Amino acid sequence: MKEQNDLITFPGLAAPDILIPGEQYNLKKWAVVACDQYTSEPEYWEKTAAYVGNEPSTLNLIFPEVYLGKHSNTRIDSINRKMAEYLSSGIFETCKESFFLVHRKTPANPDGRWGLIAALDLEQYDYAKGSKSLIRATEGTILDRIPPRKQIRRDAPLELPHILVLIDDKDLRVIEPFSARKNELEIVYSTELMNNGGSITAYRIHSDEDFKQIAAALNTLADPKAFFEKYGSDDVLLYAMGDGNHSLATAKSCWEDIKKQAQFPESTLEKHPARYALVEIENIFDPGIVFEPIHRVLFNCEKNKLFDILSNHCSSYHVKKVESIEEMMKLVESSVEQTFGYADINGIEVVVIQDPESEIAAGTLQASLDEYLLQNPLTTIDYTHGTEVTFELGKGSGNCALFLPAISKSDFFPAIINDGALPRKTFSMGEADEKRYYIEARRIIP
Repeated sequence: MKEQNDLITFPGLAAPDILIPGEQYNLKKWAVVACDQYTSEPEYWEKTAAYVGNEPSTLNLIFPEVYLGKHSNTRIDSINRKMAEYLSSGIFETCKESFFLVHRKTPANPDGRWGLIAALDLEQYDYAKGSKSLIRATEGTILDRIPPRKQIRRDAPLELPHILVLIDDKDLRVIEPFSARKNELEIVYSTELMNNGGSITAYRIHSDEDFKQIAAALNTLADPKAFFEKYGSDDVLLYAMGDGNHSLATAKSCWEDIKKQAQFPESTLEKHPARYALVEIENIFDPGIVFEPIHRVLFNCEKNKLFDILSNHCSSYHVKKVESIEEMMKLVESSVEQTFGYADINGIEVVVIQDPESEIAAGTLQASLDEYLLQNPLTTIDYTHGTEVTFELGKGSGNCALFLPAISKSDFFPAIINDGALPRKTFSMGEADEKRYYIEARRIIP
């Protein structure tokens, strides 16, 4: 694992030894979508298992969350056995001290998005709200979600990444210079992905000259003086979670356990592979990355009480009646002020907030909803995708729908820096079949 030498220092990451299956294996059957997708659709995973059959696949190395709590110990034992079997049988080839440049295309995004497979230093990560670390969570971490995931990772010899991490690189310094000269790089793999997942191609980056270029670009983004001039903060945020927050939090928690129990010298601990987590880094300004809003529906809601509580989280607000859902969303998405849409059985409105307490509309609204739900336990909430579905639910008797704009890419990092974390369910990075597929692996037990 190349972390640094006299000439190269990567802030908060390293070039790991990456394991991939040999070219004789069927990558389309090997690559499986992130385990936290299709959690209400066991038939998706049954279909995947039928397609994979008995061939080598990451399906045998992960724990689809649709099955969490169902024969967990048996499944975890099976995962660890399969990992050991795949390691001993020679399925994997090793790309020593490498980054992978990956290009993922999907039916919804035929031009694709670019990423960089790398290992993040968990010593530089703190998932607590208000963290000032170089690597940060973007949404609140739910601590109850960590223990079952730790049970899966604790004794696993390998990790496989579905974590997506964002950098704020508007000047296109880190990833884009390599995508521009991809034809000069060695292709590591290229495959179609199962179940409407599109396709992915990976290119190896491993020369010292390329390492120096990446290190220089990342160090420019992490320069404290430039960061303060851009954000008004002394605490540099270089890597922000885009997807897989609880997976990275689990890796961090496991690493802290290893440090407490360590029976070997500090110098050995510094090189321990579990100190790092394999992730895909993406530039938030990549045109292929689209932030989609997540809306809210309240059931058994009293409008007047809800708006009274909204007043606790801003100095004032004003409401405008509109005639259609299209007009409402146009105003919500184009407003320079914090704005959200409201709809119920009586009509559609646009709400403009003055002097909000949060950096973004989702933060101000979610704080109001949290307070409302605490005071009104008979009210329930659902988080929804798509304006039409949300509108239809909101028109039900006693219901209301709340529509948010997609978070601006330019507002994303400032919101984390100023608010500490985004409210839960602020954004989605594409649909389920656009999420990361498992292909690469890395040893995490020496």
